[in-house]
Amino acid sequence: QVQLVESGGGLVQPGGSLRLSCAASGFTLDYYAIGWFRQAPGKEREGVSCISSGAGTNYADSVKGRFTISRDNARNTVYLQMNSLKPEDTAVYYCYAQIGGFKYWGQGTQVTVSS
Repeated sequence: QVQLVESGGGLVQPGGSLRLSCAASGFTLDYYAIGWFRQAPGKEREGVSCISSGAGTNYADSVKGRFTISRDNARNTVYLQMNSLKPEDTAVYYCYAQIGGFKYWGQGTQVTVSS
């Protein structure tokens, strides 16, 4: 059974940092693309970053240079390091796994950037 569990969200001041984790079970994540979306109140879900099975990475323009996605295959976990956070980064962050033609989603973790 595929399961993704996010953690690491919270309240942080502008300019601060957080590291989100996405722990996978039921499959070996290094064979698949894993990524992060986010959804702010009243807005559509948007892609933030993804990492391929070959460790290639992609980032939304809004987070380039501030966010870094990485993968620890031994822990079957993907991380999203978020630096220089801005109020507009406030959202629920979801990780997903692209397995075949289907996306599996985690339950989400709230990130709030506010002074």
